Amino acid sequence: MGILINMEIMMRKLLVHSFTIIALLSSGSSFAAEHISLATTTSTENSGLLAVLNPVFEQKYNVKVDVIAVGTGKALKIGSHGDVDVVLVHAPEAELKYIEQGDFIDRKPVMHNDFVIIGPKNDPAGLKDAVSVGDSLKKIMDMQSRFVSRGDDSGTHKKELALWQLAESEPTGRWYIRAGQGMGAVIKMADEMNAYTLSDRGTYIAFQEKVELEVLYQQSPPLFNPYHIMAVNPAKHPDVNYDLTTQYIEFLTGSEGQGIINGFRLKGEQLFYPNAND
Repeated sequence: MGILINMEIMMRKLLVHSFTIIALLSSGSSFAAEHISLATTTSTENSGLLAVLNPVFEQKYNVKVDVIAVGTGKALKIGSHGDVDVVLVHAPEAELKYIEQGDFIDRKPVMHNDFVIIGPKNDPAGLKDAVSVGDSLKKIMDMQSRFVSRGDDSGTHKKELALWQLAESEPTGRWYIRAGQGMGAVIKMADEMNAYTLSDRGTYIAFQEKVELEVLYQQSPPLFNPYHIMAVNPAKHPDVNYDLTTQYIEFLTGSEGQGIINGFRLKGEQLFYPNAND
């Protein structure tokens, strides 16, 4: 009889323990991390920077950052619809238009790098002799050498269109190919077609060993490429996780995040330069 009573007590304790575990799991306790969603450019993803930055933040705050890597234009649209919590992009003029519309708040500089014009080693358009960005693009158009444009409303595409305006030229013809693809795909396409293209330096470095293309024009002020982070406006979209977004922005622009960005290297080269204090 005593044995049966003891077994009954043990079974009750086991059931109570099991129910406690189930309750903790279902209540969203410390077992489960919160999530924030980030819409950003393919360049930050392709370079591998986010794979280094985000885990530090995630471990520190018990948060999972869900990354959507697309062109800047699409990232801004996704954010303006309230489908993500925060955006990290590189198209200042477009960013400011969305700010004026009230779609984003807390815009802060994070880092910068630069764009480069890459192309085939034999450089049929003679970009190595170009005296300016405008001159380099005019050479490509005059020779009707193939040029692959991202054509996807990304930050890189917006920059490319601005550079053609700077060159007082409008690219038309069969030599000018609108890909509608991300940066990595465009680099591969340009390589296969023996063509030129505009790339952010970080993505080119990431793909450098996979293609035959070389940097043929670089280090000019119009090729400067700044990145900003912005929170989706909670006044427009109350469902966004503004508190965690604020922590993420503070992390990226604070000493810890800026230090990680400054120390990030790919194949021995620095890809991004922190400038949160600029």
